[in-house]
Amino acid sequence: MINPETCIDCSLCAPECPADAIFADNALPADQSHFIELNAELAEVWPVITQTNSPLAEADTWVDQGDKLQFLER
Repeated sequence: MINPETCIDCSLCAPECPADAIFADNALPADQSHFIELNAELAEVWPVITQTNSPLAEADTWVDQGDKLQFLER
């Protein structure tokens, strides 16, 4: 999650995302617009990522999996 209140729009995070899931506001695909509100909500409660870690063992299984929102636990 990227906190919209603290993001300075530097675009450095986008190329670092292994799932290509980060978009600039003006380049967000229309079918992804529902994530704007979810991102803002979860950015308030999820920790800030400050270092690179190895991907989880099942990351390759999930990277191209569609409809993952159904698995989100709050």
